[in-house]
Amino acid sequence: MLSRTAANLFWIGRYMERAEFTTNLVEATIRLDSLGTRAESDQTWRSALAVVGAMPGFEATQENFGAFAARRYLTLSGDNPSSIRCLLSNARDNARAARNALSREAWEAINRAWLTIRSRSSPGGTQATLALVDTLKAEARGFEGSLTRMLRAEAYWFVRLGTMIERADNSARLLDVKYYLLLPKGERVGGTLDRDQWNTILHIVSARLAYRLLYPEGLRPWLVADLLVFRRELPRSLHFCAAETVELLAEFGARTGRQGEADRLARQRLNALAADNIETLFQRGLHEWLQDFIRDNNGLGAAIAQQFRFA
Repeated sequence: MLSRTAANLFWIGRYMERAEFTTNLVEATIRLDSLGTRAESDQTWRSALAVVGAMPGFEATQENFGAFAARRYLTLSGDNPSSIRCLLSNARDNARAARNALSREAWEAINRAWLTIRSRSSPGGTQATLALVDTLKAEARGFEGSLTRMLRAEAYWFVRLGTMIERADNSARLLDVKYYLLLPKGERVGGTLDRDQWNTILHIVSARLAYRLLYPEGLRPWLVADLLVFRRELPRSLHFCAAETVELLAEFGARTGRQGEADRLARQRLNALAADNIETLFQRGLHEWLQDFIRDNNGLGAAIAQQFRFA
């Protein structure tokens, strides 16, 4: 496979995963916003922008901050490279370039998602935004479903590698923002707002039922962190992403003989996760650990690009 096609496939995985995550983030933030007071609304939306690293970009627009402005910036803004519109546009451009390597179903899901959002200039009211989100979530599920029917070969592996690198980044940032930034000053840890925020985290990663099944003792912040970091059963946990990345790189090695620094870094990360637990992470500092994880995940993504010559 040409390195250019490999890069296209890898970034399709990244852009589509980020678009789905941002879609879930917008929906969950709208619902959390509806539970709070007007004074809490700005903080709720600032935290959403912080999760995807979009706060500096929004501030650069010099637009007055508010729920509507934040929703528009996350969904439709052409100035925000992490907006859903920009992510789907980039995914479609890469899909067009790698059209012959994708299944028809995967291409059609990406194209339908882009057609849904390309003509929108405003997110409208809250209900209009939720309707848009529902449509985009359906297309994201269609794309993910189409991947399950692809031939298990290089095209599939590159898309999934991109997905795993992006998913690990998103889950780590989500947990870090909640743990480090989200609860306003003066709010009680364990209070109503705190519980609502942790439930929102579970909603974003589609893990409410999973949490109840795995932790029958009820909602506990450290158990939510344990779920998102260490529980390999959860497809959006850091452990799952790390294990899947190792397995995908092993597939490449077995089929093509191509191995390198990315394999070493991926195995090193998985081994470190397997040897750790949530108690020691809190003792050392969860925020610091997550920041290190995000940095190392970015390094692994760069190593994959270099190993397969699409850096």
